[in-house]
Amino acid sequence: MIKFFLMVNKQGQTRLSRYYEHVEINKRTILEADVIKTCLSRSKEQCSFIEYKDFKLIYRQYAALFIVVGINETENEMAVYEFIHNFVEVLDMYFSRVSELDIMFNLDKVHLILDEMVLNGCIVETNKARILAPLLILDKMAES
Repeated sequence: MIKFFLMVNKQGQTRLSRYYEHVEINKRTILEADVIKTCLSRSKEQCSFIEYKDFKLIYRQYAALFIVVGINETENEMAVYEFIHNFVEVLDMYFSRVSELDIMFNLDKVHLILDEMVLNGCIVETNKARILAPLLILDKMAES
């Protein structure tokens, strides 16, 4: 099960965070700071899977953005690693070459895409067309 999903830039600023288990706000900031420091301090040659406290971290770097997912011990690391890539591909399809600014200025749409893919910490959809369908309908309604 996915515990949390973070998008962070190289400066360590959180651009998106979604928690699938209750974590108090003050503990979230401490957790995010520690997780970000851990992931940003690693070299590109090191493994993208990290044992961290009572869960595992899986991260991928795309240009200036890091995507970090915290999972429990029973979740498949490679499946989550590929899920991260699938998420970025969906963002690329929607924004056509997604950038950090796209995420910052369209945070609601990014959350909607993530919500289409993950429900209560479980990956429920990976088909790119089905993920984007509700968002494209909303865009058509906004145009008219």
